[in-house]
Formats: sequence, C-alpha cells, structure tokens
Amino acid sequence: MSKYLLRRLLISIPVLAGISLVLFTILAMAPGDPFEELATNPNVPAEVRLNLRAKFGLDDPIALRYVRWFGSMLRGDWGFSFTSRVNVDTLILQRLPTSLFVLGSAQLLAILVAIPVGTLSAVRPYSIFDQVATTLAFIGFSLPTFFTGLLFILFFSIYLDWLPFIYRADISASGWRWWWEHARQAIMPVAVLGLFQGAALTRFVRSAVLDVIRLDYINTARAKGLSERVTVVKHAVRNALVPVVTLVALQIPTIFTGAVITEQIFRVPGIGSLLISSILANDTPVIMAITFVFSGLVVLFNLIADILYGWLDPRISYR
Repeated sequence: MSKYLLRRLLISIPVLAGISLVLFTILAMAPGDPFEELATNPNVPAEVRLNLRAKFGLDDPIALRYVRWFGSMLRGDWGFSFTSRVNVDTLILQRLPTSLFVLGSAQLLAILVAIPVGTLSAVRPYSIFDQVATTLAFIGFSLPTFFTGLLFILFFSIYLDWLPFIYRADISASGWRWWWEHARQAIMPVAVLGLFQGAALTRFVRSAVLDVIRLDYINTARAKGLSERVTVVKHAVRNALVPVVTLVALQIPTIFTGAVITEQIFRVPGIGSLLISSILANDTPVIMAITFVFSGLVVLFNLIADILYGWLDPRISYR
C-alpha cells in the first residue's frame, strides 16, 4: 500500500504541473486587463499604471511569468489579489470555511438520501416506492440548481417567510444562537445542492445494487439462513458501493464548481462567489489559484477512491 501511495503521489506531481501550465497559459492569453480601470481613469497617470504592470510582470513573456508563478506556488506564495489588495491565500482561507460547511453538508445529505433510497428501490424493483423514487430522482437531476434555488426562495423565504434567502457571514449573535442562525441560513443552499446530487446518486445506487443482488453469492447467503437485512447490507450493498465510490469521489470536486451558481443565488460568501467576482474583475491571480485548487481536488479524490476500493473489495490488491 505504501509503495502504491508513493507511486501515485509521484505521478500526481507532473499531472498537476501540466494542468497548471495549461490553466496559466489560457488565462494569460485571455482578453482583459486587471488594470483596465486605471487606464480609463484620467486621475491616474500613465506612468503609475506602467510601473504597476512592471512590478507584477504583466508585460513579461508568458513562459517567464509561469515559471515565476509556479516557483512562488511551491514556496507557498499564491500571489496578490489586484482587486481585494490582499494575498490570495488569505482571501481563499477567508471564504473556505463557509464553502466547506455548505458543500460538505450538501454532499453528506446526498449520500444519506441516495444510499437508503437507492437500495430500497433495488430490493423492491417496480414497486410503488421504486416508481415514486425513480420519478422524483429524474425530476431532481433534470431541474438545474438555479431554478430549484429560486423556487426555494419564493416558497420558503417570500411566501412562508421561514428562512432567510441571503447568507450572512457577519452574524452578531453568539453561543447556540450563532450556530442556529448559521444552520438556518444554510438550509436552502444545502438542500438545493444536496438533493440535486442525491437524485443522480440515487439512480446510480439503485442500478449498482440491482446488478449485485441478482448474483449467485447473494442467493448462497440467503440459502445459509442469513436474514434479508444482513444479506442486503453486508453482502449486496458493500460490493455495490465499489462503483458508487467512484461517482462520489468525482462528485466532490465538481460540487465546488457546480456550487458557483448556487452561491450566487443565495449570496453565500464562499469560493464559488469569489471565483465569479474575480472573473468579472479580471483578477487573474485569484482565478488561477481557485482553478488550480479545483484541479488538485480532482487528483486527490481520485486517489482516495482508489484507496477505498481496497477496503470495500478485498479482492483488489495494490502492487
């Protein structure tokens, strides 16, 4: 296992370096200038704008700028935000806890909904429960999150006036009141993202369990006198989760990118809203850092999925 992990980590280094090179080149060649406002401002002398461009090396060749940026990244220096006037790592760390709380809760909700519902649908195929669950799952992943988010706001915030539709990070309460206000304002974005991911995952779990539950070793377990619950949970579901782990591991990074729209709808001060505002302001260092983090998450969770394979299926060995 240790040799396998070391080999995968070594492979990840050139992969991430290649991804960073492609991302940096695309962003460097994209139209837009972070100092465009200074160029159109008559109160800012032209030499000031030129000095700033020279200070940040924006007129240097792309290859030189990439080498400089990559070396700074290896030293832990993620650059400086042209818009917020703070270091990029500080800016990301300010937004990261909110994103982790909302997106982590959404993914947990998706798993808690998908596994039992998908399993029960597979155990009782074509029953009323299966037909209702399948219909709701189709509706769930067919509707985009921006549409369901607006429906939630109209119903729970405007019509019923139960939940706030704007996520506030500066809650003045303390103690349990502070926790309750944070949980209350996170209910709608967590539900929108979690149910969307859970709908797609439910169909996948149902298909995986349905394939496994018809195999011979499941009938053998029943013939030995094992209860239906033990047979399904211990033998069928565990083996069916092997392909499901792949989907979950790949969903976690995409949840960050897919939450961009949801964070904008509910004004969640997270990584997604930071990415949108940085794109609109041509804040290249922030855009580069966030997209590189997303790429690193994809590589990381692929490795985690491979490790979980061995725990779920003892037949898998690492060499």
